[in-house]
Amino acid sequence: METLYLTHPSCRLHEMGDWHPESPQRLDAINDQLLSSGIMSYLAHAEAMPAPDEAILRAHAAAYLERLRRQSPATGYYPVDPDTSMNPHTLEAALHAAGAGIQAVDAVMAGQAQTAFCAVRPPGHHACRDRAMGFCFLNNVAIAALHALAHHGLSRVAIIDFDVHHGNGTEDILAGDERVLMCSFFQHPFFPNCGVENPAPNMLNEPVPAYSDGAVVRKLVSDHWLPRLDAHRPELILVSAGFDAHREDDLGQMRLVEADYAWITERLVEVAARHAGHRIVSMLEGGYNLSALGRSVVAHIRALGGL
Repeated sequence: METLYLTHPSCRLHEMGDWHPESPQRLDAINDQLLSSGIMSYLAHAEAMPAPDEAILRAHAAAYLERLRRQSPATGYYPVDPDTSMNPHTLEAALHAAGAGIQAVDAVMAGQAQTAFCAVRPPGHHACRDRAMGFCFLNNVAIAALHALAHHGLSRVAIIDFDVHHGNGTEDILAGDERVLMCSFFQHPFFPNCGVENPAPNMLNEPVPAYSDGAVVRKLVSDHWLPRLDAHRPELILVSAGFDAHREDDLGQMRLVEADYAWITERLVEVAARHAGHRIVSMLEGGYNLSALGRSVVAHIRALGGL
């Protein structure tokens, strides 16, 4: 069964200035590598629909969503923090990025695909219940997880976050929700400088020092993530797929390579086969070296789809 590939043109229109690493060219780099690798023709394709307010409000405060709408500029940029800003297309892009996750969950739950990858931006895992930060506005993976629980009647889902930065927004929204197990590793100390003190029981946070390589990550996945995932028995796996722990990415100082992302994904595919009817939805988070990003996404999708 084909892997579903979701994106939307609006995700290219959001930009925060020519200087900013979270750029539209990230999606171009992914598209180019998928085409040159020959994988694109093996994927099913869909254009994302915008997320409805009902789904967003499971994860975010109503006052926050209204604030985003008020702050959306007619021209130029509205600064949210020193490295996060809105342009006239940001809100539309964020709504479609969140909607892609919902649409992907619906597709895998309906058996239209076993796995899905959402090539969307802005990313989401730093977006808290009532705060935008770290390039993120809506928490795409949390919205998708809560949609799966509410709309499809699931009892247990898992979120895997392998971005170099801790997914503090996802933790903010889902900490204490025993239906959700979140497993992550992240460089520490590093932005956003949290995730290590008294995490909730459903948060398996694995801080690792700068310059950690694939051997370190593979061991923590084998020793910590996999036993917890098997104990949780998720009915759906969601992935915050950030590729900025790659050794070529200057926004982090870790040392992963494409083979490490493939290995992690293969282990998740095995867990999904045991517990989740093979269902995995992956959503793009970080990854800012364009070549490394494109190559890593290819490795990830190959493993997702068994290509």
